Amino acid sequence: MVLAKNGTVKLGGTEMCYARFGRGEKTLVVLPGLSDGLATVEGKALLLAGPYKPIEETYTTYMFSRKNDMPDGYSIKDMANDLASALRKLGVERAAVLGVSEGGMIAISLALEHPALVEKLALAVTAPGVNPLIRERVETWIGFAEAGDHKSLMIDTAEHSYSPARLKRLRKTYPFLGHIGKPKDYRRFFINARAILSFDESDRLSEISCPALILGGEADDVVGAAASRELNEKIKNSELYLYPGLGHAAYEEAKDFYDRVFRFLQEDKQ
Repeated sequence: MVLAKNGTVKLGGTEMCYARFGRGEKTLVVLPGLSDGLATVEGKALLLAGPYKPIEETYTTYMFSRKNDMPDGYSIKDMANDLASALRKLGVERAAVLGVSEGGMIAISLALEHPALVEKLALAVTAPGVNPLIRERVETWIGFAEAGDHKSLMIDTAEHSYSPARLKRLRKTYPFLGHIGKPKDYRRFFINARAILSFDESDRLSEISCPALILGGEADDVVGAAASRELNEKIKNSELYLYPGLGHAAYEEAKDFYDRVFRFLQEDKQ
């Protein structure tokens, strides 16, 4: 079992939760997607640690949630700035960053606003800014949340994220999704979702100089494969891999996802 620990960082009048794995001298920061608007990583270090066991001797990995108390209008840039503050409080001066979906947007903003902190970027199923497909999906999910329809929110997310093979199995669980994981209220979800709708750093991607790995799904029906291609085109020191037949949940479904990320971390690229 990989070494795992739960923790928090105080930020102003609130806290930011994290799960920490491993004991290596290098640092990896992992940023989850919009699901963090429904449930944070608080208390889940042992549950989340498994994929990071192969690097536990070389990396100390921190998986961060957004801070607990987020104000209305809290932006992706605000999230990145608070993350930078949290890292400095933990004594982290430089780190590789793996961002998934909305977490990838935060990672992009972190690399732009705090380049000295970011050694490498791994960007999974994410985009440099909101596009029509993202807007359609996120606004639909906001609508379900506003109606308190958690079952439809979960089903729609699954239907637009997973491959047909995975959906064939998942659909058997749909009757039970009405209450599983339903938050007491959706305020945190709304703030995260609306931050996505106002995000756009597509014109600044050329400022990112650290090595970047971009992983996407050819069948991504949430952000679109074109978003991954745009990241690759505009981040000069980047490489791209698109998973054939997989969509927005490629990071869950692809058996070699973490192998690709870990190989990238170990490559001697500047």
